[in-house]
Amino acid sequence: MQSIIAKTLAGLEPVLAEELRQLGASHIRELKRAVAFDGDKQLMYRANYELRTALRILIPVRSFSAYNEKSYYEALRDIDWTQYMGVNDSLAVDAVTQGEVFRHSHYLGLLTKDAIVDQFRDRFNRRPNVNTVSPTLRINVHVQGTHVDISLDASGDSLHKRNYRRDTVEAPVNEVLAAGMLLLSDWNGKGPFVDPMCGSGTLPIEAAMVATQTPVQIKREGFGFFKWPDFDKKLWASVKATADARIQPFEFPILASDKESRARNATALNLMSAGLEKWVRVEKMLFERLEAPAVAGTLIMNPPYDERLKVEDTIAFYKSIGDVLKKRWAGWNAWIISSNRDALKHIGLRASKKITLFNGALECSFQKFEMF
Repeated sequence: MQSIIAKTLAGLEPVLAEELRQLGASHIRELKRAVAFDGDKQLMYRANYELRTALRILIPVRSFSAYNEKSYYEALRDIDWTQYMGVNDSLAVDAVTQGEVFRHSHYLGLLTKDAIVDQFRDRFNRRPNVNTVSPTLRINVHVQGTHVDISLDASGDSLHKRNYRRDTVEAPVNEVLAAGMLLLSDWNGKGPFVDPMCGSGTLPIEAAMVATQTPVQIKREGFGFFKWPDFDKKLWASVKATADARIQPFEFPILASDKESRARNATALNLMSAGLEKWVRVEKMLFERLEAPAVAGTLIMNPPYDERLKVEDTIAFYKSIGDVLKKRWAGWNAWIISSNRDALKHIGLRASKKITLFNGALECSFQKFEMF
């Protein structure tokens, strides 16, 4: 057993913790934009392949206090980096710092790289190269004040990249946020699902993945841990085969709709890329004309927040959403995410749940409306 950290978006920590519980993780602790847990190598492989709301999986190497550049450099030199990479390998450093001691993340990254390559040069008269695109080893540095956490990045590319996106319309929702919204809504694939403002289709695609139990990384060709010295090819093949064997058919309708032809086309293309086109119906339709495909189900929408609409237009637009929900979607649970809290008040319905989430840098409210 080892300590492992899964990074996520603010507000999704409880969702990620529940996902980890279902994977069999132990000693689960919710942190800020992360969840720590204990597990073995098999669980680390599964976490990378199966978690819907994780951005990265990190393996902590060492934590220490650093009060200046010298103490930081020496603490890094004290780690035996030959355990994790060879002199012919390459490295990349992702550094984040907050506080008075180290003020610049870029400089901290350079200092980290110097300490590691200097260790190799002193021991072998040669040094590893830096490769920011596809390194053998990606190192994660997090500094808060004088406290330093050094971790290995087991994921490589961020796990929000599912490799199904072939076309986008403006401001697509992050895949991890979309999956988090689905899991927060308690929709589990056991009923109809509708996204009436689907954009490039992220929500309905993630919904089809949940419904069919498709692993979110099924289209990914590699992870950071593939290049580690202790990579177990046979164990990885077993983890992947076991997860892929759980994929199942789905009996309820999933509907993706948008008033724009471009959005409909992008959604259809991305669904085909994901191999999920047979589970989702795609339509070009104004929300006010859209027919509910069943007497009850879950509807989630991500309407425009007001970046390009005038204030009076925004209020009228959100009021019309509420009117349509009351008139045409009785029996459904409707969820709306928006950074425009004033506009949300004009939906004209009482929210039974309000959850704060972040869509990029925008603080949003994700609200549930039960349509009786």
